[in-house]
Amino acid sequence: MGMFSESVDVVCTPSGQPLKLDWAGRHYTVCAEPVRWFERRQWWAEEQRAPLGSGPGLVDHEIWRVQVRRADSPDPESLTLDLTRHVGSGRWRLLRIHDALLHRKPESA
Repeated sequence: MGMFSESVDVVCTPSGQPLKLDWAGRHYTVCAEPVRWFERRQWWAEEQRAPLGSGPGLVDHEIWRVQVRRADSPDPESLTLDLTRHVGSGRWRLLRIHDALLHRKPESA
């Protein structure tokens, strides 16, 4: 599993659930029901001062675990990704890639 932070473009359903995403010049479609949870941030280390009324999104941040497939490929392999959405800006970031190459079959010689 890799952990990092990289910008991604995400298209959501009207209820805010990820549906499609563009990452590293490739298009992906969500192929299973995403899972959402919230994680506690170290806001005291990241923010010098909390602006009045900025509670939501300051203490916790929203994480989505999605399974995606390449939209332009017949390959049935899927990737499991963790995404986060910044509450104030609406921008999405890719946080983790799970089992990216673990399920690949070895090529026969």
